[in-house]
This record gives sequence, structure tokens and C-alpha cells, in this order.
Amino acid sequence: MTEATAPALWDPIIRSETRADGSILVWNTEPLGPTPRCMTERFMAWAEKVPDRLWMAERGPDRELRGMSYCAAADKIRAIGSALVARGLSPERPLLILSGNSISHALMALGAQHVGVPSAALAPAYALAGGEFLKLRDVARQLTPGMIFADNVSRFAPAIQAVFGADVPVVSIEGQVPGRECLSFESLAATPPSAAMEAAHAAVGPDTVAKFLFTSGTTGSPKAVIQSQRMICANPQMDAQCYLFMQETPPVVVDWAPWNHTASGNRVFHLVIYFGGTYYIDDGKPTPDGIGRTIENLREISPTWYFNVPLGFQMLLDAMETDDLLRKTFFARLQMLFYAGAGMSQPVWDRLSRVAEEMVPGGVPLCTGFGATETGPSALLWHKIEKTAGNLGVPLPGVEFKLVPQGDKLEGRVRSPSVTPGYWRNPELTAEAFDEEGFYSFGDAFRFVEPGNPAAGFYFDGRLAENFKLASGTWVAVGPLRARLTDDLKGLAVDAVIAGEGHRELGALIVPNWAALRTLAGDRSLDGEALLTHPKVRAMAAEMLAGHAARATGSATRVTRMMFLEVPLSFDKGEVTDKGSVNQRAVLRNRADLVESLWSEDPRVIALGTARDG
Repeated sequence: MTEATAPALWDPIIRSETRADGSILVWNTEPLGPTPRCMTERFMAWAEKVPDRLWMAERGPDRELRGMSYCAAADKIRAIGSALVARGLSPERPLLILSGNSISHALMALGAQHVGVPSAALAPAYALAGGEFLKLRDVARQLTPGMIFADNVSRFAPAIQAVFGADVPVVSIEGQVPGRECLSFESLAATPPSAAMEAAHAAVGPDTVAKFLFTSGTTGSPKAVIQSQRMICANPQMDAQCYLFMQETPPVVVDWAPWNHTASGNRVFHLVIYFGGTYYIDDGKPTPDGIGRTIENLREISPTWYFNVPLGFQMLLDAMETDDLLRKTFFARLQMLFYAGAGMSQPVWDRLSRVAEEMVPGGVPLCTGFGATETGPSALLWHKIEKTAGNLGVPLPGVEFKLVPQGDKLEGRVRSPSVTPGYWRNPELTAEAFDEEGFYSFGDAFRFVEPGNPAAGFYFDGRLAENFKLASGTWVAVGPLRARLTDDLKGLAVDAVIAGEGHRELGALIVPNWAALRTLAGDRSLDGEALLTHPKVRAMAAEMLAGHAARATGSATRVTRMMFLEVPLSFDKGEVTDKGSVNQRAVLRNRADLVESLWSEDPRVIALGTARDG
């Protein structure tokens, strides 16, 4: 067992006011502390103070870890900034990044930031999906990039040739795009620092655009969300006032989540820089093919603060049951666990809490928060050890949280220095996103953990746009029901998609936990239809569904029929993001035939009262 003391955390004082119109304003009485004018100012300060400290490390082709110090990285950031200024890049001609997470990716983004040039990291799938590259074309139209970076540009060559003008150069470590100017990353990183670079850096301020992050685009075209320097500097300062322990112990993170999403690309990435910590790039991910590399990394590197999505934690727990080295190394100096991207089911929460208590006296805080790409991302944050999952927390310093009645729901809105100024080149969409008081509207509903007590935190109460009515006219709160059904299936499901609009009862398409189903069937060689129709699987699923229905309080909270999805969710069709978040509406739209099958005699359907032998 690891010896540990509880990490030092904040003790927030939360106030609220109920207005005459029924809206509720909630705020943290602690003001936001001072922030640097830009993130690379903080980086350069660490490069002077602790020049030899490891900033970032990654696996090489030989699987050996290779890293870069703060001082060495600072030199390359200045060099790359000098090259980008000389090339005439600007907010009107930003840097487009197609690579996954890497040290070179990080240096290109920070080099651009250093001189006031925004970058935009895209999910590689945008350029690897084939076909007409519709999402990538939309991105190109919105941004008009002046340069493209990719570690290995050859695999992106077809997309680049099809979508971007021949005058847009590419920078890479390896590979070429025929007929296009190709620059080596090494040459940019060796550019002599210039006076023009220093002048451009001096002009960077809080309102300078640091980067663009694209929303997933699952409900339409991807939207370029402006991330200002004020936003990306405010978020880690909020963390500094909550995670007091990081001011004494710089964070060490081992992180796989993609930088084209706000959770890792803003929260984790900038958290490390702000506190002068160390970022180990995990080249794995929570998939059957990728989890092995994550386990390899966590057997060797002990994080102090660890972030993952609930599915990632579930897969790590499966491995920890038999891997003593993984368990011991992972918890050796761990101070906090943090999850986001999806709700955590209670079975996973219980398992994770139990293992943490076994390895660390008193356990480890397992926390989450709430935010969006538009809020940089943090707005709410929780910090205490809890018995149950789901508490999203309270407003961070500098954050005002407004709850506005929408029928029997409370819609959440937020105003803070970490909120975006808007969407790039889209004033109409920007205007729609904010209310008359300047609060950004999440489009999500929230409820009090303890009625009337905002200091106890808030629960997510569903996306308002996802909710629908049954034929009876009863509204269905989809978000909470998805979480409840996933919990009630006790590990058999990764997620659930709720259907039933216009019907008299609810059905669900279930994203299966394949590993759990194989264990249940007692045959690890089974897959696909053979596994989903296995008698033991169907019997247990029917039993779990019956238990769920028995605990429901009415037709709007009772799923009576379900079907496991055999075909994986598709990123290209917008059904899932590359961090694993499921889009309810996209799945229902793309799989309308399966939705209708839920109310048929289809043998794949598991319904209340069906034969237990399948």
C-alpha cells in the first residue's frame, strides 16, 4: 500500500440569488487571481527557473521514452515563432495541425501562440475518412489556413491535395506531398530568433486568439470556437485556486486524450505548463487495440494527477485485477483522479474507489467537472471524495453560473473570463450562443445535488435538445436515463442511446462492453452476433433490464426493450467523437432501421417478458 497524505484542496464559499423571473444566479465568492498575458509567458518563466526540468516525453519508434526540457523547448518555440512570422502567418492565415499528440505538434502550436498566430488541431480522421472530405472542406472554408503541419504528411496527402490550394505549404518530420512546397520541421525549429518574432510576441495579449477548437459537428457543420489567451490562462489559474497541492508538487500526467478536444488540448496541456509539470504522451487509448500501450506506459510512469474517460478507467480496472505492477506504479504518487467526456457508471465508480482505497490510505479524490469547448473548458468543478458518481461541482473562481427555468428543467448558462468571445467568422452563431446578459448557454439542464443548496454541487440533468415526448405527451429526460440504464446493466454496457419518440414505451440501443460479455459467456473467442445472441448474455441482459424496469418511477424512466449494437459507432458519421462521447441524435438518425426494429419481433430485441434462454 502506498503511503499518502490527502492533497490540499480549496474550501469554496458559494452564494446564490433567486431572481424575480425565477432564474437562479450562483457564484464563488473567491475572485479569480491574476493571470499571465499569454501562456508562453508562463512557459518561458519555467524555462528560466527550472531549465532542465522535463516538460514533455513520448515513445519513439523503438518504444524508448524520449523527452525535452523546458529550456530546450523554449528555444524551439522561439525558433518556430520566428519562422511563422517570416512566412506571414496570422489569424487570417492560421496554422492547421493534422497530427495526433506529439512533442513536435506541441512545439508547433506553442511556437504559433508565442507570436499571435492561432493554430487549429483537427482530429486526424477528418483527413483520413476518404470520400469528399466534407468536414475538412468546411474547416478549410472557415479558417483559410496559411500552413499545414503533420508529423508524417504522406498519409494526409490525398486530403491535402483535394481540399487545400497549392499555395498552402506543409511542414512535416517525414513524408512529402507531391507538387507542393514541403518544409522540414527540423528547419523551422532551427530558425534563428528574430527581432520580428520578439515584436510579435510583445504584442500578444489576453484578447489575442491562441487557437481554434472545433466542436464535433455531430449536429451540423463543425464550428470554429475561438480560444483567446484570456481563456486558456484563466482556466489553469482557476485550477491553481482549487488544486492547492499543485503549487507545491508540479503535476505529472500520463495522457492519451486528443489535443483537438478541449479536455486535454486545453485543460491537461495548459495545466502542466502553468504549474511547470511534466507531460508524458500516452500513445495508447481506451480501445481493444490501444489499451495495451496505455498499460505499458502506466506500468513505467507514476502520475500525480490522472485524467481519463470512464471507458478508459473501466479498461484499466480490468487490467489491474491481475496486474500488480500496473496497480502499484499507478497509485505510487497519485493525488487525484479526474474523469470527463461522459458520465461514469456507479459500478465503475465503486470499483475505482475500492481499488484506490486499497492502494492509498483514505483513498484518492475521484472528481469531475462540467464545461464545454466554449468555456475553455472548466466552469464547474468538484473536489471531495464521494460515495456516488455524478457531482459536477460548484462554480470556479471568477465563474457566474445561471440557472434559467425551461419547463420543469433548469438550463445552465455561464459567464466568466474563460468563456469564448464567439465563433470565428460567424457573428450570427455567436449572437445565438449568448443571452441578453452575456451568459453562454450550454443547452444543458442541471439540478441541485441537495435542493436549494448550491454549495453541495449540481448534477447533469440532460441535454435539452435530446429530450422528446412519448405518445402520451410525457417528456423523457434522456441524459439521466442513459446514465441510469447504463448503471442498471451493471457493466454489460458502455453507453445507451434512448429511443421512443412518438411511442408508448421506451427502447434503447446498447453499446456493448465486449470484454464483460465474453466473460459472462465464458468464451473469450466469441465476437459479434455469436456473442450477442449467446444464451447467458441474453439471460443476464433480460434480468438486468427487468431490474431496471422494476426500479423505474413511470413510463418516462422505464426502458422496456433494448438491442445490443453489433456494428461499432462511427466517427465519420458523427455517432461518436474520437474521445468516445456518444451522440444520441446522430445514432438515432443513422440507425433508424434498428430503432424501428425495437418495436418489432426482431429476435435481436431483448424485451420485458422475453424468454430467458434467448
